[in-house]
Amino acid sequence: MHMPLLNRRRAHALIVGITLAPALSVAQAVWPSKPVRIVVAFAPGGFAGLLARTLAPELQAAFGQPFVVDHVAGAGGIVGSAQVARLRGDSHTLLMATVGTHAINASLQPNLPYDPLKDFVPVTLVAEAPHLLVMNAAKAREYGIRSLQDFIRYAKAHPGALNMGSSGNGTSSHLAGELFKRMTATHMVHFPYRGTAPALLDLLAGNMDLMFDTVPSSLPHIRSGMLTAFAVATTSRCQAVPEVPTMEEVGGAALKGYRASAWWGLVAPAGIPADVATRLQQEVAKALRSPALSQWLLSEGAIPGGMTSADFARYIAAEIKMWAGVVKLSGAKVD
Repeated sequence: MHMPLLNRRRAHALIVGITLAPALSVAQAVWPSKPVRIVVAFAPGGFAGLLARTLAPELQAAFGQPFVVDHVAGAGGIVGSAQVARLRGDSHTLLMATVGTHAINASLQPNLPYDPLKDFVPVTLVAEAPHLLVMNAAKAREYGIRSLQDFIRYAKAHPGALNMGSSGNGTSSHLAGELFKRMTATHMVHFPYRGTAPALLDLLAGNMDLMFDTVPSSLPHIRSGMLTAFAVATTSRCQAVPEVPTMEEVGGAALKGYRASAWWGLVAPAGIPADVATRLQQEVAKALRSPALSQWLLSEGAIPGGMTSADFARYIAAEIKMWAGVVKLSGAKVD
């Protein structure tokens, strides 16, 4: 008994559909299908941009598509972060998140236009690095400041006379300075910049007196003698600048418990496929484990990351809680 022609056609179509389904599924799952943009929410020249440019060729080699770094600066990282947050489900846009954009701003900014946890998928921590107090070397000599103790004495004797640059309102360099001021009962005038690079330029030119900068971005200028480093904000000395004491070592009881570190990590807009985040995390971790990249980071005063997406989500949540306490203790305000 023969199958009617219409039924045979339906059966054939069903068989073809079943046969093609896996191929279509694979085709739809191909990622990336075009260049991937890595947004850096600060001006060019800072460590966030350097990390993004360092990772970009590694990711391009792994995935076969260009990874392009795009600087979208403004409002202490808020402008670029908000831009990425609005691109829900866009797996071809990433953000180099920072401690400022994804931890400090949550408590410091009353009308933050994005939720650091709900609007992003954490991919992985790329690196973290401590802050240190640096001063224009010529200014330090002019004011007779040769140590952290000298610095505190001068700041107390001349309230408001020292100008403190930062990479922007709400960034870790801003908040590290505000916490230091509160703990030492000193007053320096805060000048926020649109990123680390322009702040450093003015500091090197002598237009600013000091900055609470990260070790990686200040290190070349410390080595050249243009900047003088007085103390690092960690529990133990930093491998890249072992001659620089910790805040507690020389600050005594006034600075007991003072800690300030920056970090950088890749996040994506909420709604991207979970397997994309997993593949990205694996390739970034692989790159960070390479001897050349890991040794370079350590020599620059940074600690390589690479944690899983789930661990990075927990890390960000813990950082939000910790920095909320620092904001409260320091009395920092967005000015």
